[in-house]
Amino acid sequence: MNKKEQNQKSLDSAIDTLKQVSVNFATPKTIRKNITDLTNELANDGEHAISVRAANAISVLDEITQDPNLPSHVRVTLWQAVSILERIRE
Repeated sequence: MNKKEQNQKSLDSAIDTLKQVSVNFATPKTIRKNITDLTNELANDGEHAISVRAANAISVLDEITQDPNLPSHVRVTLWQAVSILERIRE
């Protein structure tokens, strides 16, 4: 498997993880909206390279995980998504 395929597989895995958070009703509504928007940005492959989208998503997720109202189990899931996105390099 080449690097591009590995990056796409990692991106798809991160998107799946984020989608789980966005449909979890234990996640605050505003966070679910932000995660849904972020997932859509990650899936949009026309505007930026995959590594740029991953880096932007990591930045947004870092901000979201700082929210004191975020349940700890959701925070851990978001950290898992960050870990997956950090594997993407171009």
